[in-house]
This record gives sequence, structure tokens and C-alpha cells, in this order.
Amino acid sequence: MSGGSAWTGVAVAAVTAGYALFSRRLASTAVSAPMVFSGLGVLIGPVGLDVLDLRHDAGPVLTLVEAALALVLFTNAMTVRRQDLRTGGFLPLRLLAIGLPLSIGVGWLLAWPLLPGLTMWEFALLGAILAPTDAALGKTAVSSPRVPALVRRGINVESGLNDGLALPFFLLFLAALPGTATAEEGVDGVFWRALALSTALGLAVGWVGAWLLLRSRARGWVTREWREVYVLAVALGSYNLAVATDGSGFISAWVAGFAFGVALRRQEPVTVSGKRTDERTDERTDERTTADLADYVGGLLATLSFLIFGAVLLGPALEQLDWRIVTYAVLSLTVVRMVPVAISLAGSGFRLPTVAYIGWFGPRGLASITFGLLAVEESVPGIDLLGTAMSVTVGLSILVHGMSAAVLANRYGGWYEAATAATPDLREATGVPEAAEHRQPGHRRLR
Repeated sequence: MSGGSAWTGVAVAAVTAGYALFSRRLASTAVSAPMVFSGLGVLIGPVGLDVLDLRHDAGPVLTLVEAALALVLFTNAMTVRRQDLRTGGFLPLRLLAIGLPLSIGVGWLLAWPLLPGLTMWEFALLGAILAPTDAALGKTAVSSPRVPALVRRGINVESGLNDGLALPFFLLFLAALPGTATAEEGVDGVFWRALALSTALGLAVGWVGAWLLLRSRARGWVTREWREVYVLAVALGSYNLAVATDGSGFISAWVAGFAFGVALRRQEPVTVSGKRTDERTDERTDERTTADLADYVGGLLATLSFLIFGAVLLGPALEQLDWRIVTYAVLSLTVVRMVPVAISLAGSGFRLPTVAYIGWFGPRGLASITFGLLAVEESVPGIDLLGTAMSVTVGLSILVHGMSAAVLANRYGGWYEAATAATPDLREATGVPEAAEHRQPGHRRLR
């Protein structure tokens, strides 16, 4: 290992250890882990102390961030149930089916006058990069008991699924961009290999993986600890199998998570030695503990990704600030998110404060960072401007969503309590079945 690499390792270890020592204290404040790690990344990066500089060897950076997103995609999808999409006037389904495409389109249109020098497809690519949300950046918004369960679940489920749904848009826009490696394969090639093949591989790996785990458990061959390791292996295996066949590892991991979770919940009870064993007993608790290790590792890698983001992307982007980029970042967090949310929830019966609350809490995080790094790797012609706009938007989101989460959750919770007292049949008060509980993946143990 070279001296430079060793000092990089020391810097990452020191930041991680320092945060760990104060993690309980920071958890009671408005300062989130992404805020701390991004800020320290800027401090120790090339524009600061220049201790962490990976610009000349992006391989390890991309590997870490890709692994983080793959695990988060898998664990997000694994715990989603049909009830999550159908509950309370189809709230998550509206946000995903209507709000997400509209967000990509509005982001595309607003980039046109504000970021001259980019092409039409680069505008579209930026819209796709900044469309996915990361609820972990505003943790209190989806964990405060004062916020109605329906709204918390809706934001959480949307955040868990929209990064996977944004992937096809990202890949297709990338294929339409002349000069990129993906463009050489063409839109048709990307569709069949990155979308169709990756989906098929993900379904196969997830379903077979769950089938094997159920049978091993029924025979008493696997311990709880290795069951958690097994889930981690299935998640990373689904990702790497797709990459090895020139497909999309992220789509494969996302689909594999769905298939794995569905198979665990739906496969028929197994018969062992003539006795019927019901593998679905206490399935909610069992499913959560089974995914604990993958969830924990994904959260750790995701948090470290914010350190890399601060050093490699955000720090240099701050030196390129101008009013156009700042304006686009502000509009991306407001108009680009809130207008599509308002349109998607029209006729749902939700009150204006609820629509505004859901619209505001659409933080940009890990998925946007990963998509941005992939665009860098693909040598997108306008990557300097595109990367700066993405980095500033994510950096601003980390700050404002992290700082506002607790305050706005309390204010919205106060409105909700008063509204339910005056209107007992308020739509926001619709109950959420226990089966629709969706744990917040990713950074939950590090916050």
C-alpha cells in the first residue's frame, strides 16, 4: 500500500471513529450523520487539508458507493409489501407512478434555461439523477410519532422504491447520450441487457435464494448468524451476477430484494420427516432479523459514502458555485419535488399541510451520488457542469432537510393533532395495518 493510500485509510478511520464516540450525543441534535460525514469530507478533501484525495484512483470510491446502494436497494425492496402501496388512498403508488416521472420531467425542463452548455439528453440525465429521494437524510420526518403513521409510511416506502424505479430512466438517457460508453450499446441493447436480463437474473437469484434458505432452516442446517450472512451474500451476488453479464447490478439487486422478500412470505410451508413446518410463523420479526446484517453493512457503507461525497464531489463543486447552479439546486428541492407531489396527490383527500410536508421531505442522497459517479465513469461530455449541479443540490439537501426534519415534524404533528380533534374522519388518520410497517433501511443504526 502506498503512503498516500495509507493516509487516506487513516483519515477515513479517524472520521468514523470520531463520529462513533459522539454518536449518542449527536443523535439528540439536529446534526445528522450525512451532515457530519459530508462536512468532514470537505475538510479533509482536496479543497481542505488534502488528506483524502481519490480523484486519481476512482475505482475504490465507486466500488464502495455501488456496494452501499446495492445493499440499500435490496433491503428496501425486501421489506416492501403490497399493503404498503395500497394503504391510505394509494399514497406511495401515486408518488411513484405519477410523482417520480413528473419530477424527472420538471427537473429536465428547469435545467434548460439555467444550465446552458448541456445538451437535451444531459438535462434529462440530470433530472433522473436528482429524482430519487433518501428519507434517511430527514430521519425525524419518518420516525416522529407525532406524524401520522400513514404519512410516515408513505414517505418511507416511496424513498425505498423510487431509486430503483429511476434507474431505467437513468440508463436509457445515458444510452441516448453520444460519446458515452453506454451509447455504444444503444438504447435497444441497454433495454434488453440492462433492463430485461437484469430483471430476470434478479428474480431468479432472489426467488431461488429464498427457497434454499427456507429449506435449510426447516432442516435446522443454518444458524441465525449465518442466515444474516446468507442474505448479504444473496444481495451482493445478485448485483455482481448482473454486472458480470454486462447488465445493471442495481436493477438486479432491487428486483432480487423484491423476489427474496415475497418468496419468504409466500412459499408454502415445507414438510420435513412427514411433519409440516410453517416457515411464516412470526414472519415480520423473522424477516427483520434476517436482513439485519445486510441492512447494517449497507448503512455503514452509505454513511462512509457521504464522506467520499464531501471530499471528491462536494468540495470541488463549492469552488464552482454561481447563481445559476444555486438557483437550480433550490428549485430542485422545491419546485421539482413539490409540484409533482401536489399533482400526484390531487383528489386524494389529503389536506394542504400534508401535501406540503410530503413535498418538502424529498431529500436527495445516496442514489443521486451513485448515479453522479456513474455518469463520471461514463465520461458524459458535460459532466463538469452536471456534476457540480448534482453535488450542490445533494449538499444543500443534506443540510436543509437534516436541520428542518425535527422542527417541521413537530409543527406538522401539532397541526395533525388539532385537525383530528376537529375532524375525526380526517384522511391522514387512516390506520396503517401492522403488516405494512416498513423499517427505515440504511443509516438507521448510525444516526
